[in-house]
Amino acid sequence: MNYAPAEKTLSEVQADLVKRFTHFDNWKDRYKYLIDMGKQLQNMPEEYKTEDNRIHGCQSQVWIHIEEQDGILYMEAMSDAAIVSGLIALLLKIYNGRTPQEIATAPLDFLGEIGLLQHLSANRSTGLYHMIKRIQAEANAHLNPPS
Repeated sequence: MNYAPAEKTLSEVQADLVKRFTHFDNWKDRYKYLIDMGKQLQNMPEEYKTEDNRIHGCQSQVWIHIEEQDGILYMEAMSDAAIVSGLIALLLKIYNGRTPQEIATAPLDFLGEIGLLQHLSANRSTGLYHMIKRIQAEANAHLNPPS
């Protein structure tokens, strides 16, 4: 796992993603870009593909492994579906290498600005929602550890 804190602020990363996606005039090209992002995901070690790391509520198989080191959350994730892998890559660009506070309070407006929410199928939107909820729940657990 790459333990390097994020180099850009959340808003810089989100603005960059909006710029990259809106550069394409049509959704066919945006989906291709999303799929290409997914192809760049690192291979996830088999020991992380556990039931605890599986995201429920997704039609495809999705796993996310989150570790905390020095107050920063680091993530690895993968899916068996091309577009879902792209969605994971998109979320990792936003959330990986951030503090729990940054993750818990990150605005998600950029998803609407990209137009993603309007163009995903209902099943993929639900899966994206479950991935975001899992990452935010993990961040909140680090912010408010059980006493």
